[in-house]
Amino acid sequence: MLAISRFWLGAAFLCVAVLAARAQASIVERQLRAAPGHDVRIGIYTDIRQDCTSGPLPAIRLLAPPAHGAVTVKRGMLKATNFKQCLATEVPAFVAFYHAAGDFNGTDEFELEISFAGGRKQLQHFRVNVSNNPAAGRGI
Repeated sequence: MLAISRFWLGAAFLCVAVLAARAQASIVERQLRAAPGHDVRIGIYTDIRQDCTSGPLPAIRLLAPPAHGAVTVKRGMLKATNFKQCLATEVPAFVAFYHAAGDFNGTDEFELEISFAGGRKQLQHFRVNVSNNPAAGRGI
């Protein structure tokens, strides 16, 4: 009986820790459309400082993978114009993509955790409408 109580106590502690972590992070709901078998850009993640230089790139973690596709992250350069007070700047960035399975039509979901410098975190929950409709391939 003691072992069972410890199990449930441990499970309850884990649930509270996960809920507390979610409560500390802001949650963003995102909806997008994709075509089966094609990549769609889902996000660009960078850090542009007040002096228009690059700060540390955020860490990106896939918390809940999509059931009918894949998420990939590539490193690239972002050329920004008229962003904040920066008239023109080029900084490193991570670019995230979603690729739906070639034979899938329907709704897929996944969740990313973005960890910024200074400890701020953001959870991004994506709901993707995958369709053969030509206009469906529009991402961000």
